[in-house]
Amino acid sequence: MALINCEAYVTLVTSDSFVVGAGVLARSLQATGTKRKIWCLASSKNLSANSLEILRSVFDGVTEVECIDSGDKANLALLGRPELGPTFTKLHVWRLSQFQKVVFLDADTLVLKNIDDLFERDEFSACADIGWPDCFNSGVFVACPNDKTFEALLKLAEKEGSFDGGDQGLLNTYFSDWSVGPSSRRIPFTYNLTINASYSYAPAYARFKNEVKVVHFIGAQK
Repeated sequence: MALINCEAYVTLVTSDSFVVGAGVLARSLQATGTKRKIWCLASSKNLSANSLEILRSVFDGVTEVECIDSGDKANLALLGRPELGPTFTKLHVWRLSQFQKVVFLDADTLVLKNIDDLFERDEFSACADIGWPDCFNSGVFVACPNDKTFEALLKLAEKEGSFDGGDQGLLNTYFSDWSVGPSSRRIPFTYNLTINASYSYAPAYARFKNEVKVVHFIGAQK
């Protein structure tokens, strides 16, 4: 099956502990019969040679990048996730200039059904975060690589930082019109179901659970 070379699914691995999850994500995408490439950003200095070898064997391509750490202990403590500083490395998505459009998926997501339709959406499309629906969850999003966007995000990080200490707070500040812009940029929640969160609207879960396309295992425990 011929792949569409100008578009790709992308994930990020910043430590050896995420290699298995990233591999499971890649295999789950392959199982859906996707026509897009499956790519990995890898913070190579934080990974063993064996981990890099595994990633190269599973993904269509691996781009080695420098780790970007927010170093924001205060906001990460408020979030209760001190390990999320290196998620700023996700910004390298916008440097993948070989692709016109990417769908980013955190390495702790699992794809259950084909989601190639996401490539029909514009930058910046994402699902609402269950904790604060006026913000998006940055575990699944649509982006268009562009060096200018990457540079602007870095400048914003240096000037204002992130209100949660991780990539999600920074991206929500940069793409601040997400909740009030075109509705097409708000992806249905079934594309990013946070499986280990509590749902107060149980009837909706019962109604839509069979339509879930992506499961996201958020939190420190996977």
